[in-house]
Amino acid sequence: MSPTQDTKSDLTKTRALTTLRDRFGFEQFREGQWEVISRLLAGRSAAAIFPTGGGKSLLYQLTALELEGITLVVSPLIALMKDQIDSLVALGIPARRIDSSLGEEEYRAAMDELRAGRLKLLYVAPERFNNERFRELAATLRISLFAVDEAHCISEWGHNFRPDYLKLARSARELRAERVLAITATATPRVLESIREGFSIDADCAVRIPFYRPNLTLITTPVTPAERDGLLLARLRERPRGAAIVYVTLQRTAEVVATLLAGAGFPAWAYHAGMTAEDRNAVQERFLASTDGIVVATIAFGMGVDKPNIRYVYHYNLPKSLENLAQEIGRAGRDGEPSTCEILACADDLTVLQNFAFGDTPTRGAIRGLVAELFSEGDSLELSLGVLSQRYDIRTLVVRTILTYLELSGHLEGGTPFYASYRFEPRMSSREILARFRGERRNLLVSVFRQATKGRRWFHIDVEAAAHDLGQPRSRIVRALDHLSEVGMLRVEAAQVRFRYRKLRDPDDAQALADELHARLLEHEGRETERLEQVVALVELSGCQVSALGAHFGEALDRSCGHCSSCLDGQPRRLGEPARPSIEETLWDDVRKLRRENEGLFDDPRVVARLLSGVSSPALAKARLTRHRLFGAMAHVPFRELEEALGESS
Repeated sequence: MSPTQDTKSDLTKTRALTTLRDRFGFEQFREGQWEVISRLLAGRSAAAIFPTGGGKSLLYQLTALELEGITLVVSPLIALMKDQIDSLVALGIPARRIDSSLGEEEYRAAMDELRAGRLKLLYVAPERFNNERFRELAATLRISLFAVDEAHCISEWGHNFRPDYLKLARSARELRAERVLAITATATPRVLESIREGFSIDADCAVRIPFYRPNLTLITTPVTPAERDGLLLARLRERPRGAAIVYVTLQRTAEVVATLLAGAGFPAWAYHAGMTAEDRNAVQERFLASTDGIVVATIAFGMGVDKPNIRYVYHYNLPKSLENLAQEIGRAGRDGEPSTCEILACADDLTVLQNFAFGDTPTRGAIRGLVAELFSEGDSLELSLGVLSQRYDIRTLVVRTILTYLELSGHLEGGTPFYASYRFEPRMSSREILARFRGERRNLLVSVFRQATKGRRWFHIDVEAAAHDLGQPRSRIVRALDHLSEVGMLRVEAAQVRFRYRKLRDPDDAQALADELHARLLEHEGRETERLEQVVALVELSGCQVSALGAHFGEALDRSCGHCSSCLDGQPRRLGEPARPSIEETLWDDVRKLRRENEGLFDDPRVVARLLSGVSSPALAKARLTRHRLFGAMAHVPFRELEEALGESS
């Protein structure tokens, strides 16, 4: 680096430190923060692998203030968006979010500030890029930084692969984002390679902060189902009171355990995705304000929750992967004070977790049917994922994954999604609306209104048909409705999203292609079960467990930690074998009867195995069989064992 470059870099850091002190109240950067920020300010894209509590949000928040234009923050976590925006606004930093939870007034205010150029940060969910109105608006913005939280979701090798994340890299390019920041708390070396490749990040711009936290004690305690409740209560009573999170696998377990703890006199609340947003927010607020509150939660809780004094994290059920474990224990002791993380390791949990992994994979016949339909159509496709999901009994996320694979293989090319249906509710009469416009714009609105059909409150319009009938670009009609919504003349809602695809080439053999896709999904299923095996191996490890956990992420300790179960007592732990209840003969009679009553639904043994394991699917939900007494009746029998037995009994 030349003396001139040195001077410029020093000035940049001095200015950034001033912003850090004046706007955020910190005197110095934490470990790794300046390494990332300096690369971004130099115009380069970067990746940050920072553990939970490592100061990830400051990376894009401070950078946003140092750059012209707007910073777009992509996050799947609405709670994180809300908390961060509240904090930023309190600091006088203009920030907004656009998500499905916003009311009409909040949405309009966000759009007004965005168009006026008054925002420095805008938070959106990945799915927002499926919204054609948002994409059109975003294309008009100068996006100085495109920040992607939970960036490990771009990788098939990660623990939470999401097809929408593969599209984010393309969206960043299409929107001409000047630089990208990919952030995650958990990334193995292979996952980091996927992140770098997806977002075109140079190797020297990937900054990893060590995983090891010396203030966390990691305890693993094998238990039986009968012992677990008593042991959890004993731990809570014998240890000093403090804020705690108890992680469970199932929603109903969260409710049962929270009731148990509350009945024993602890301030405990359940938290899971089955609760209303209002109830979840209330639990979160109570927990944040409490010094000894306990949240019993599925993995839906904790992301983006800024509570530094969590003293305990208990895993009532086994975590589904080492990535989940690392992320969840990382929520304890973020204030640097000693904190304890304990896994109540029960072998019976393995069956339930494996069943969810197996139950997600579609049948071979379902994928063959989907592929046959896709390639029997013309060169242009407009697809409803919900319709395909119901038709072939494939979860919507898996349908998206299959379509993404077909894009990556060069068979399809994705276009901009659009909404097939719009409806609007006038806030004033059409006469008053039209009086505000003149000439050609007024004529267009007259024509658009005539295309709409009136219901009791709402007018409905097929925008595609209206565009065809009026000889207008579809985008112009959408923009007109959008404008009337933003100025308060109409309340507009869009529905029935359709995904556009263009067929690039037909498969040589459609069935062979479907079988390849099925094999790929089975491979993913295998990776999920392998992650469970890694958790078991960590529980039973005779050496330092903390060092082994770090090694999984490419950063083994050079010595033993001294404060995990193995280091503390040197005793090996054995999880034992899960209980193997027999399958009662009377159950087969009930299953045969149900199959006869639902002809065609249960042709494949895997579908019946899902029902008995308590794993929902589009077809089971549509047939209202998730409420049937057989749903989950054999949840503690391994899925493959059920599937094999069902195949033999057919």
